[in-house]
Amino acid sequence: MAYFPVTSADVDELRAFLREADLTLAGLDSPAVRIWIERGANSGIVGSTGFELSADGSHALIRSVAVSGSMRAAGTGTRLARYALEEAARAGAERAWLFSRRSGPFWQKLGFTPADRDMLASVLPETQQVRLFTSTGQLEREVAWSRDLSGLSRTQQ
Repeated sequence: MAYFPVTSADVDELRAFLREADLTLAGLDSPAVRIWIERGANSGIVGSTGFELSADGSHALIRSVAVSGSMRAAGTGTRLARYALEEAARAGAERAWLFSRRSGPFWQKLGFTPADRDMLASVLPETQQVRLFTSTGQLEREVAWSRDLSGLSRTQQ
C-alpha cells in the first residue's frame, strides 16, 4: 500500500477521519507531527499513522493510527503501525511510546508493554498530545505503552 504524507490540504479530512475513530486531533497541522494517510479506491482516507519525536530525537510518540471500518481485521492497522515504527526508527528514535486505553492487546502484538505515563510525559513533554493531556488533566486517565526500536531499519538517519 502507498502512504502519503499529510499536507495542509488533507488536514480537515484527516480531522474528520480521526474524530470518527475517537482519536486525538491536537496538532495535526504542526510541522512536528509526521502523519501519513492511505487512500482507498474512492480517494477517501482509509488509514492513518504517524509520530512526533522528542527534542533530542531519541523518543517517538506514535499517534493517529486509525483504520476505516471497512478495512479492519485485514491487517491494515498492523501495517500502518509498523510503518510509523519503522519511520520513527529511520528518523533516529530508539524508543516508541503511545497512549491507548482501548487497544492494548493490539499494541502488545507489536511488541509494546505497559509503561509509566509520567515517564512518557517526561521524555516527550513538548509533543502535542502530552501538552494537551497535561493541560486538560487527561494525562492521569491515560494508559501508556512503550517498546524498544532497536532492530528496526535506521538507514535514513
